[in-house]
Amino acid sequence: MKFAEMIVLLGIFVVLPIIIVAIVARAKTNATNKRAQIALAAIEKNSDVDLEEFFKKMNPPRPSIKERLLDKLLYGCIFTLFGTGIYVALAMFSLVIDEVNADMFIGLSFVAVPSLGVGLAFLINYFVGRKVLKQEIEAEARNQA
Repeated sequence: MKFAEMIVLLGIFVVLPIIIVAIVARAKTNATNKRAQIALAAIEKNSDVDLEEFFKKMNPPRPSIKERLLDKLLYGCIFTLFGTGIYVALAMFSLVIDEVNADMFIGLSFVAVPSLGVGLAFLINYFVGRKVLKQEIEAEARNQA
């Protein structure tokens, strides 16, 4: 493997995920700091502010268990269909051209196989979670009604 190829792979598989995690962490920290500044300003201007109610309004409501499970189902379907779609497109391409380049098949498999794996993991997580959390979902629905 050439040095340039190694640098590109290290950039994609090592540096890029670290940068993404750092950006997400920084965004959460900034959001928390901004909320704290707003709370302090509100307290300074009006000492009669009910802090508990104030923070409830400032923090977005947490999605219910059912909504989180439905998100997992959605992501599972998207990733699984994406991975399957790559192989279907590859099969159609091989029918039209009568020959598929091995490098193209391997390259697309590097995208399709992880996509299929992630999609199937989300789907398994959805079905197992739905079965395990059935009582919690029903209790949460009763509390919301």
